[in-house]
Amino acid sequence: MTHNSNMVHRLANGDREVVLVGTAHVSKDSVQLVKQVIQDEQPDTVCVELCQSRYQAIRQPDHWQNMDIVRVIKEKKAMLLLSNLLLASFQKRIAKKFDIRPGQEMIQAIDAADAVGAGVELADRDIRVTLLRTWRAMSVWGKLKLLFQLLMSLGDVDEIKAEDIEKMKQEDILESLLAEVGKSLPRLKDILIDERDLYLTEKIRSAPGDKIVAVVGAGHVPGIKDHWEQPIDLKMLEALPPSSNMGKVFKWILPTAILGLLVYGFFSGGVQTGSNMLGWWILANGLLAGIGAVIALGHPLTIMSSVLAAPLTSLNPMIAAGWVSGLVEAVSRKPKVKDFENLSEDISSVKGFWKNKVTRILLVVVFTNLGSMLGTAVALPLMLKVL
Repeated sequence: MTHNSNMVHRLANGDREVVLVGTAHVSKDSVQLVKQVIQDEQPDTVCVELCQSRYQAIRQPDHWQNMDIVRVIKEKKAMLLLSNLLLASFQKRIAKKFDIRPGQEMIQAIDAADAVGAGVELADRDIRVTLLRTWRAMSVWGKLKLLFQLLMSLGDVDEIKAEDIEKMKQEDILESLLAEVGKSLPRLKDILIDERDLYLTEKIRSAPGDKIVAVVGAGHVPGIKDHWEQPIDLKMLEALPPSSNMGKVFKWILPTAILGLLVYGFFSGGVQTGSNMLGWWILANGLLAGIGAVIALGHPLTIMSSVLAAPLTSLNPMIAAGWVSGLVEAVSRKPKVKDFENLSEDISSVKGFWKNKVTRILLVVVFTNLGSMLGTAVALPLMLKVL
């Protein structure tokens, strides 16, 4: 059966036929195409570019209500969750502008599969694995660049036109958003796009049935076709790489060096010199961490805790100032049920990120940590100048 679309591709896997449908994740045309192809092809199985967690997010928009924000902070996943929410916000706002639900083409694929009696296979790698692999592959500077790019995505989407949606069909939604970061961080593209091309390829190839329709973002189609005959190890793609040894070493070297500098100041320059150095350390760390908490519109107790904690936590590799201030914010302004209920809607605007108590806690963690890091960078030359 022939479909008049350059977004439909046919692949063979032995005696089995795979119909690969490329879509834009926020395109009405893609939704209609998916429905038509599945109705016409009457497949045994429909594969969709979703993992279990993303499937639940689409099917259960109130799933945020089950989130334990304190646990997120304690497990050091605040930045990871904030990044995920910023990505969701970008897609949600584009979808809202063009009057379509994010992931609607995947919902349509599942509904159409049910209508023709086909099985459904979730073919994408767990989004948490993808983000963790991305996170651990990045340097501190890379993470800062990623955060900056994500924050820039909170800007107005009015300049995005309908024809730009067609361009998005040629690349993954993550790649289109993080294009600037990807230029200087090729490893990012490897994990976000190339690895998922491989993962999707193997999951589609191993799906049951003689005829399979696979619905994926159009940016993955070239990679799937290129890797179609290639052996692929899913376990390797699902494995979480260990944290960087260099990062672990640096976390201990920097505080040790700073403490050594303070001790040297007291012994070589006397109490006055040492006290001045200590003063600059406390002032720079505390003040800039506090400014970070202010930018996040933290509670007065949160701001105070960040000012007091930063000079100490910057010398302790096991604790970050943002974790302390985030926990204080969570206690001072405990999120209510309505905050979790409104989270899906609030992330669609810049104001919503600061208004919602859940996302504000995440912003407190991130901006306090950034302030503390900047404070360390500012304090060092000032301390050296005193010597």
